[in-house]
Amino acid sequence: MNKTIALVIFVGFLLTSSIGISGAAAGPCNKPLPELFNQVSPAVVFIYAIYIDPFKLNNRVNMAIGSGVIFDDEGLILTNSHVVFGRQAIFVTLDDGRKFPALLLGADPISDLAILKMPNAPKDLPKVVLGDSSKIQIGEEVIAIGNPLELEQTLTRGVISGLNRIIQENQMPLVLPLIQMDAAINPGNSGGPLVNLCGEVIGINTATMSEAQNIGFAIPINLAKKTIPELIKEGRVIRPWVGVHGKLVEKEALAILNVPLTDGFLIETVEPGSPAQKAGLRGGELPVMVAGLEILLGGDIITQINEMAIDSPEMVVKIYRSLKVGEKIAITYSRMGKKMEAEFIISERPILPSDLLSGTSSGLMPQSKRLRPGLPLSW
Repeated sequence: MNKTIALVIFVGFLLTSSIGISGAAAGPCNKPLPELFNQVSPAVVFIYAIYIDPFKLNNRVNMAIGSGVIFDDEGLILTNSHVVFGRQAIFVTLDDGRKFPALLLGADPISDLAILKMPNAPKDLPKVVLGDSSKIQIGEEVIAIGNPLELEQTLTRGVISGLNRIIQENQMPLVLPLIQMDAAINPGNSGGPLVNLCGEVIGINTATMSEAQNIGFAIPINLAKKTIPELIKEGRVIRPWVGVHGKLVEKEALAILNVPLTDGFLIETVEPGSPAQKAGLRGGELPVMVAGLEILLGGDIITQINEMAIDSPEMVVKIYRSLKVGEKIAITYSRMGKKMEAEFIISERPILPSDLLSGTSSGLMPQSKRLRPGLPLSW
C-alpha cells in the first residue's frame, strides 16, 4: 500500500470532552447476556473502508470491514488502525441503520488503534463505558460484539484465557501485551469491544491465531485510554526512533553454531535515513537458522545505551521507554569483536512501509502463527 489517508487533526477539540471512563465496578457483576447486549450494542458501529490500488488495472477497488465503538459525547469512534489506516474513504453504519462518512482523526499502527470522527454526527449518540483492564482475571466471562463477515451486531461469548500475551508476526518497536480470550471473533470483528459482565469495555478485539480455534486477542482498554488523548490532539502517537531491527543475542541458540558473540542487541537491518544509519551502525548479511529461529548474523551488537546494559527483554523495554524524541544518546556497540561508540539524536518515528502493510485490503483480521518469546524487535 503506497498511499496514506491524510490524518485530519482537529486542533480545537477539547480534551476535556466527556469520555465514558469508569473506575472499578462497585462489586461483582453478572448481568444477563440480553441485558449486556442491549446496553452495549447501540454504541457499536459497522465500518467499511475503501482502498483503491493505483498500481492495478483490474480489481483496483478493495474494501476493508470492521467494527468500532462510540466512546464520547462528540460521537468519536475507537477502532483498529488496520481497518481504517491508509484508506481513501471510510463509512460508518450506526446500530439503527443510518450511514455516515467518517474522517480519520488519528491512527497508531503500532498499538493498532485509531479514532474516527463523523463530521455530521447526530446528537445524543449512545456511548460505551471504558472499564479497567487491570482488574480482569483469567476465567472471567466476557462477550464480544461486532460485525463478523458483515453480520451486523453479532454477540459471541467466552472467557479470558490468558493475560499479557505477546504475539508478533512483524517487527515492532515495542511488543505489546494482549488479552487472550476464546469468544469467537472473525473478519469484521476487528475494532469491536470485548465487554465484561458489568457492561464495561475492557478490550478492543484485534487479532486471531491462525491454524487454531477460539484463540483471539484484544488490546487492553487501559492502553487505549492512554493513547486516545494523543491521537485526538496530535493525530498520531509520537514515538522515539533509532531505526534498527534485530534480536537479543541468545547464548543457548548461538552455542549450537559455536559463534562467539557479545551480549546485547544484535542489529539485523538498519532503516535507510534513520539515526542509526547516519551514525554508521550496520546490519547483518548472513542468514542462518538456529533452533527454528532465523537470525541475520554479521551486524553490530548494541551492548549499552546511555550506560545501561542491554542484557534482558525487560531491559530492552525499559530503555526504549526511557528514550525521548530530540534527546542525544550514547551507544556502545561491538563490531567484529571490537568495542565502538556512537552518539546521535533520537528522531520521531515516521510512517514505515510495514505500517501500511498492517492493513489488509480484504478486511481480514491480522493473524499470527507464532506465540513465543525471542521474536524480533525494532527501535
